[in-house]
Amino acid sequence: MTDTAVLRQRATPERRREPAPPRGKALLAGLLRTARPRQWVKNVLVVAAPAAAGELFSRHTLTRLALVFVLFTACAAAVYLVNDARDAEADRAHPVKRHRPVAAGQVPVPAAYAVGGALGVLAPLVAAWLCPPPVAALLTAYLAMQLAYCVSLKHVLVVDLAVVTTGFLMRAMIGGLALGIPLSRWFLITTGFGALFMVAAKRYSEAVQMAEKDGATRALLTEYTTGYLRFVWQLAAGVAVLAYCMWAMEEGGVPHTSVLPWRQLSMVAFVLAVLRYAVFADRGTAGEPEDVVLRDRALALIGVAWVAMYGLAVANW
Repeated sequence: MTDTAVLRQRATPERRREPAPPRGKALLAGLLRTARPRQWVKNVLVVAAPAAAGELFSRHTLTRLALVFVLFTACAAAVYLVNDARDAEADRAHPVKRHRPVAAGQVPVPAAYAVGGALGVLAPLVAAWLCPPPVAALLTAYLAMQLAYCVSLKHVLVVDLAVVTTGFLMRAMIGGLALGIPLSRWFLITTGFGALFMVAAKRYSEAVQMAEKDGATRALLTEYTTGYLRFVWQLAAGVAVLAYCMWAMEEGGVPHTSVLPWRQLSMVAFVLAVLRYAVFADRGTAGEPEDVVLRDRALALIGVAWVAMYGLAVANW
């Protein structure tokens, strides 16, 4: 090779390799991660109303609830996919969110939109086919509300808290609607304000943890004060406890022949659970509610005691 050829070869800029398109398995894994499997535990709330009514242990009930759980999970996954596709550019500038599959390029933006849109259309259609009409209507309302949240409502003070709380309330309602179970007003108040308690505690914890940092994980954290968020979760905890006590004391005209008043005794476990969770909220370490619930042994034991007492009350033992 001549010296001229060598010089030309050195002068030729090296071509940049374009990232290869994601393969099938990598794409499926990325879509699954974007669907947030860790968050699916929230959808277990679909059993709340049937469990409270004592109508949980039958083949028809369990089959219908399993279907509703899958449909609600599909709707939630659709929202996550659309949200991540819409926020891909902003997420790439975030130190943590840049690792999300869509932001990292593992899932192309058009694919996230396509799969999210398909799930968002199919879930209500399947619900309309296999479930009572109110189930499909509630799923459609959930999708509309959550998509509006992704686009604009998450930037509106207080409304963002209300939307997230309503999402939890819808999860608790859908099981009753799927089985035609009347929903107690005290059950709805307890669930709604219990959800608001956890949502506000999560926001408060995030605000405390980000107080000394330049950025915030949520745009509105810079507008909320920690004092205001503390007021919200304390107010919500108080209302939730009061509503649960009213619910537990409500006889509903059903004769009770159990050895002990388990339904009323369950108030003790419920109050202890709220007080225990409030410890983490007060410390600013309730940013991940599922971690608090699953990792704190004392809270888990209190939860088991509450389930046992309420189960004995439902069984009238």
